[in-house]
Amino acid sequence: MALNNTYDARLVQQETALGAGVQILVLALLGTAIGMGPAGWLTGLAFAVATWAVLSRALHRSRLRSFGPANRVTLGRSILVGGVTALVADSFQSPPPLTLLVGLTAVALILDGVDGKVARRTGTSTALGARFDMEVDAFLILVLSVYVSMAHGPWVLLIGGMRYGFVAAARVWPWLNAPLPPSTARKTVAALQGVFLLLAASGLLPHLAEFGVVATALTTLVWSFGRDVLWLRRTSRVQQEVVETEELVAV
Repeated sequence: MALNNTYDARLVQQETALGAGVQILVLALLGTAIGMGPAGWLTGLAFAVATWAVLSRALHRSRLRSFGPANRVTLGRSILVGGVTALVADSFQSPPPLTLLVGLTAVALILDGVDGKVARRTGTSTALGARFDMEVDAFLILVLSVYVSMAHGPWVLLIGGMRYGFVAAARVWPWLNAPLPPSTARKTVAALQGVFLLLAASGLLPHLAEFGVVATALTTLVWSFGRDVLWLRRTSRVQQEVVETEELVAV
């Protein structure tokens, strides 16, 4: 049995290494196609290495015996996000090919609705898979907000940084770590962020229309985060009152 466990662990780790290899291959193809500069190369390689390292460590801790089909889809999305990241980094030196940038981003966003369905249909849903999916989504939004901010100002970075700000705040106020109830509105707002930012990045709209789209994205995101924070705060206070009441009764 121990030998089987070791073999499964190695096989799972091999898939993450293969993902890193494919990521480097994608970067090589992008570099050949557009003549990508050092910034794009270094950022893309850093993304590949970081993804491999973090995912490998998470898989080791979770002790999954199989990487799973849904995680493979998410890994494919992360490879596309790595390509988008490299293009955005390279855009600080020269304008990126919009067709390529929009194409990679669009496919990554479309696949966002695939991995969850695959996990449910194959019965392979895991906490690690859900977290992996969420982190890939969040990083793509961050990268897109960086790109759009070059045309519309640093305030756009609030869209990409809000989730990371929430995580940082949760380290100070632990009640923010409490689980939230399922919400269709939250999922819809989260999904629209990528669509809105992609639309603004595509160059298909007039500048003022792009501004309106990005402002709408930020407004809905602030509303969604604000609603969740208020719910978490109220729930935390109620739980605290219950604990205090129980302590008084016990005394």
